[in-house]
Amino acid sequence: MMSSSAALVLALGLILVNFTGHCHGALQVGFYRGKCRLLVDVESVVATVVKAKFIMDPTITPALLRMQFHDCFVNGCDASILLDGRASEKTAPPNLSVRGYDVIDAAKAALESICPGVVSCADIIAMATRDAVSLSGGGRYNVETGRKDGFVSLATNVNLPGPDIPLAQSVATFAKKGLNATDMVYLLVENYNQKTGFLSSIVHIVLSSKNTGKPDPNMDPSLLVSLRRICPMNSARDNAVNLDQDPASSLRVDNSFFKQIMMRRGILQIDQDLATNSLTKATVAKIATGNDFNAKFGEAMVKMGRVQVLTGNQGEIRKSCRAVNKR
Repeated sequence: MMSSSAALVLALGLILVNFTGHCHGALQVGFYRGKCRLLVDVESVVATVVKAKFIMDPTITPALLRMQFHDCFVNGCDASILLDGRASEKTAPPNLSVRGYDVIDAAKAALESICPGVVSCADIIAMATRDAVSLSGGGRYNVETGRKDGFVSLATNVNLPGPDIPLAQSVATFAKKGLNATDMVYLLVENYNQKTGFLSSIVHIVLSSKNTGKPDPNMDPSLLVSLRRICPMNSARDNAVNLDQDPASSLRVDNSFFKQIMMRRGILQIDQDLATNSLTKATVAKIATGNDFNAKFGEAMVKMGRVQVLTGNQGEIRKSCRAVNKR
């Protein structure tokens, strides 16, 4: 029979769990509850900033998704991608097209004015991305917070899995980050296969699939005709083309893209491979025909948000997301 003291310890533990929310290691849902001014909801402050930006520019959603992906896959989710500098991660070729820094800056400024030195830039990225996804119809998942910001940002550290690498190599790259093939399918599609691509990104599949000099034989012929018209051989223009061939889904986070690649209407080589390779085709088919995309995508985003995080006495809370604190 449990002693009264043991029962008291158990009860206090249950109260603590209910107060702090679900947790994973040092990260937890609701980490900032009670850490800012009385009645100030840190996550609501971030959400307000993101909503204002989203109303003006709905394409901020894929931008923030890409930012979080590019941050977490280098030094871990430590906001190193936000640091300015002549040789910082921002200057690496894969990051030159990353955008959305203004949203993070605005959210950070709003929070610093209310409770300075409390909320990390790394957590702001995670919360802002979640809010943008929700506004784009992707459902609202619980973000774990409690990250600290890192000190190091070097372009030489940037080694991201590009859309032209073999699928097996991509799976191996994600595995090194603690993410499985199913996580990869969700994260790779939503972070690299954004709603708009460019001639420079698709010319290899449109005109010379896998360097054969011929178009991809698996592509829907009608799509190939359309792409050749948009992106003619030797064109001097970098014409835009939707990577998701469903116009109604161009500004939504949903499973439409998976339906398209099931119909051989993928633009990038990795899109075609996802739908045909034995490593991922069953997952793609399940996503395309299922009704749990929002929940599963949220789970994958939460898992990515745990990659190599700094917590506790590690790292710092930057005053500005663009620079480490002066010591």
